[in-house]
Amino acid sequence: MIRPFFYFVMLALLVPTAYAASNHNKHNNHASVETDTYTFDIGVFYANSDSNIIVTNPKNGGTFPIDFEDEFLLAEEQYLPYFEFKYAFNQRHNLYIDWKSLDRQADNNSISQDFILEDIDGKDYLIEVGAKLNTELNIDILRIGYGYDVWQGTNYSVGFSVGLHTMFIETSFKGTIGTCIPGTDLTSLCSNVVDTPEVVDENFTAPLPNIGMYAAYEFYSGWEIYAHTQYFAIEYDDVDGSLLDVRLGVQAKFCENWSLKFAYNYYDVDITIEKKRKLNGGELRTFDYNIDYSFTGPMFAVSYAF
Repeated sequence: MIRPFFYFVMLALLVPTAYAASNHNKHNNHASVETDTYTFDIGVFYANSDSNIIVTNPKNGGTFPIDFEDEFLLAEEQYLPYFEFKYAFNQRHNLYIDWKSLDRQADNNSISQDFILEDIDGKDYLIEVGAKLNTELNIDILRIGYGYDVWQGTNYSVGFSVGLHTMFIETSFKGTIGTCIPGTDLTSLCSNVVDTPEVVDENFTAPLPNIGMYAAYEFYSGWEIYAHTQYFAIEYDDVDGSLLDVRLGVQAKFCENWSLKFAYNYYDVDITIEKKRKLNGGELRTFDYNIDYSFTGPMFAVSYAF
């Protein structure tokens, strides 16, 4: 929590600093008339990723997390694209949308531990030590929202936002995979391990609403420091999730409509879905399907505003 706390402090510092620097221009600012602005950002970010999924121990029926980067050999560090659009109107109002794509695939010629992928499309699947496995994890993150500038001046703005982060998650496992027959408790009997490739797919969508705060301060003509933080946690019915998205950056205008942006982003989301299956006329809780995903790294973008 040290890094998120640091960014919250940075946001808090931007408010009094910007206010003091532009207080003498307050009267002129009230008299000014702002025009609507459309801003498009296209860039890349360097993601240092960490992701895991909860699986079942075939020996005792217990569950444990397994790491996509360590066990399945997915790339931990990579450059990925992102797109962002912002519409600023009526001086204080902002609409925004952005998208990030994180697609990864890797082969492991020898899995190091036994585990069961439980309750995928009503079936259980066994992957044993030494099995060859091709793993794919694709995550698309769509963020939409609305922001309102509560405080603003000729060279600063501070506001609050509400929005929605939606994660579209696709997992795929291909290789030597056994079929399991569910038992009457949390353990499973697995048989029919085959040498021919079998594909196990799991797709789901995880929407998370959020609230946030943002700030921008022009400290020199054409140079601006900006930051935002967004957070939300929810526990409802069979879904439990949390989200933290923090960004701190600098923008430099190099001509009338074009700017360069450099930022540092911290993003962490943890989604747990409680899964149940019907068995012998009753309902049995199997396990919690969990995706814990985070990435940390710099971002670079070219921005066009008109």
